[in-house]
Amino acid sequence: MVSVKWPPDMNIAPYYSDAWTAIYCSDYRQVLPLLEPESVDLALTSPPYDELRLYGDHQEFDFNEVAVGITAVLATGGILVWVVGDQSVNGSESGTSFRQALAFKELGLNLHDTMIYAKNGPSYPSQDKYYQVFEYMFVFSRGKPKTVNLIRDRKNRWPEKWSAERSRRLKTGEIIHHKGHWRAEAEGVRFNIWEYNTGAGYSAENDIAYEHPAIFPYNLAIDHILSWSNPRDVVMDPMMGSGTTLVAAQSLGRRSIGIEIEEKYCALAVERLRQKPLC
Repeated sequence: MVSVKWPPDMNIAPYYSDAWTAIYCSDYRQVLPLLEPESVDLALTSPPYDELRLYGDHQEFDFNEVAVGITAVLATGGILVWVVGDQSVNGSESGTSFRQALAFKELGLNLHDTMIYAKNGPSYPSQDKYYQVFEYMFVFSRGKPKTVNLIRDRKNRWPEKWSAERSRRLKTGEIIHHKGHWRAEAEGVRFNIWEYNTGAGYSAENDIAYEHPAIFPYNLAIDHILSWSNPRDVVMDPMMGSGTTLVAAQSLGRRSIGIEIEEKYCALAVERLRQKPLC
């Protein structure tokens, strides 16, 4: 990737900057084109999808412009994590999430993984369907991912147990047996459904963040940043909101760029950054 000056050298002054973080209080359509191409290692964001939340005076969201902008600044091997859901209109889910996933593929990104962010309860319980408790976390890559740090914290059912044989089924239906000696580790790689608590007060890191109407969990940001980036990499959230991505990036020793059009949320993000020193 290109060498990135810090904060990024652009003809727009940051709202806030320090050795690790740069915040731009502006429209992403103005800031993204000014960033160096392929200068971002990880983009982690949740767009204002459908009409599930209102975001102050700036309601317009242009998916095509933000998608093209993110793709242009994503490094070769870089990752985009797109956290999104759908609303129901006249009894039918919108399908916005799927259309956006296909659009990113058309822009040349690989759909590396389709993950699920599972919540511990519904925000608005439905009366005519099973309660909605998840959002998609589409993980896109620009080519082969250059950083994959899979989290290993899933407790194995039979830790330390030795096995003398393994088997797998071929496409033909035939079962192949392999002889050998394998031992199950105490903890294995996570599955791709990640569950987090939601609701006011569920996390000390997010207490003041609830002034923003639609945040994702701090630990969700931590887990993706650990998985797809390394220390001193550049992490970006082009629709920063209250700054959860930036706070998590700072705590893990990553540089970060945040873009947010609402000044009150920029101020909130700065306050959170100052309360959360590097670990």
